[in-house]
Amino acid sequence: MSDSSSPLFHVLDPRQFDRRRLDDLCGLTTRIRQLAKSRLGARALQTLLPHKRAMLYFTQPSTRTYLSFENACHLLGIRTTEIRDPSTSSEFKGESFEDSLRTFSSYVDVIIMRTWGEGLARHSADLMDRIRRPVPIVNAGSGQDAHPTQALLDVYTLERSFEGRGGIDGKTIGFMGDLKRGRTARSLSYLMERYRDVRLVFIAPEAFQMGRDLLDWLAGHGVHYSCTDRLHDTLDTLDAIYVTRLQKEYDTGGESDEFDHRRFSIGARELAALPEGSIVMHPLPRGPELDPRVDDDPRAMYWRQERNGMWIRVALLVKIFGVEEDLPDGQRA
Repeated sequence: MSDSSSPLFHVLDPRQFDRRRLDDLCGLTTRIRQLAKSRLGARALQTLLPHKRAMLYFTQPSTRTYLSFENACHLLGIRTTEIRDPSTSSEFKGESFEDSLRTFSSYVDVIIMRTWGEGLARHSADLMDRIRRPVPIVNAGSGQDAHPTQALLDVYTLERSFEGRGGIDGKTIGFMGDLKRGRTARSLSYLMERYRDVRLVFIAPEAFQMGRDLLDWLAGHGVHYSCTDRLHDTLDTLDAIYVTRLQKEYDTGGESDEFDHRRFSIGARELAALPEGSIVMHPLPRGPELDPRVDDDPRAMYWRQERNGMWIRVALLVKIFGVEEDLPDGQRA
């Protein structure tokens, strides 16, 4: 699942990216960004994939992930079609999801999907692998289980933020908020196993703490972690803190009402306790867990993190379609 020597096709789980593939993808992302700064470079990107078509199947609400994928496609000349609401497709008439998916694959070259259903992206990839004309499935968020492209942009943000300081290796990364139900923190935690001597600190009330399955996986892979509900006892030890919002959409009985934002939020007091070289990340959208006044602090990386999402997804599509060798000389990965 993590063999970087094989071509990239489906993107389903962060664990399919080993260190070599992560480094390669980050390097390609930077090269593409540099290329896009010039008019000629931007035109060159547009000529890479104008013969390809993408389906954006986003039946779970999204702003950042949808727009970044759409614009990533357009930067490469890929034409896009979308379904944002199943009621506008034949699923509303009773067509099975599997039949709808096979229909989409007849018209497009990649299906980028964000759905409520846990495991649905993997199920879709399994179906594609059985049909005569398979197309890549890109998981843009599947229930509560995985959000691999978010984890990739988070890694890229961390690497760029720690440039000149050894990158991610040896850093202490804190995760705070609704860790039990948030797929972004889970996905990035899996990727931290690819880096040397990384320490993870999970900061949350017990009822919202990271799931036992992820903690057992980290322990089994030799990743040092700790869990705490005392934010202020750990702030001065962190190189980065990854703040997450409450996942209220998954409430079944008002669970979010029990979360005390007075104890688990980042504002002026918390910034004063963070080391000068640390950074603050957030996958957005935010709630009361992140004071807007933090935006003005040079350690706030979440708006840069958001923009990085578009560029890492451009690089990912370049990899999926195998056209990095078509980049102009001096810009190849």
